[in-house]
Amino acid sequence: MTDEIMTTAELAEADALPRCREVHTREGHTSPAASAPASITSKPVEQKSAAEWAYERIILYIKNFEKTLDNEHEVAMGFVGSDAGVLKIEGMGYFDPDMITFYGSDAAGSKTQLVQHVSQLSVILRALPKPRAQAEPERIGFRLAADLEKN
Repeated sequence: MTDEIMTTAELAEADALPRCREVHTREGHTSPAASAPASITSKPVEQKSAAEWAYERIILYIKNFEKTLDNEHEVAMGFVGSDAGVLKIEGMGYFDPDMITFYGSDAAGSKTQLVQHVSQLSVILRALPKPRAQAEPERIGFRLAADLEKN
């Protein structure tokens, strides 16, 4: 083990960067933090609400999950501890200080919205077949990440 001397700026930057660790049985999986846009790391975690911080990290997980999908599947989320089925994720937001919301449609195509307190947050990401009439799969995670980078 080597002792590394860091400048004050390096220490502050290291403290502000999100930390994430994952280990998988299969090769090819990457950490969501590996592709974190600068907009996530530019504001210290201590200055973010629980809702904002959860929102940003869920976006990274969705985008990372979508990277593993083929052109015939889209991301959806299952409802933890419920028989409510799945929600095709078509939008996502937060309301400070502690609410997250997912917008989309259920398996029957009905408009669906989930509003959840961050303390109750559990999200199961699932791959669902895209509608046959749709030429390309929708990639909401990439849109959400692009929006973070704009702001």
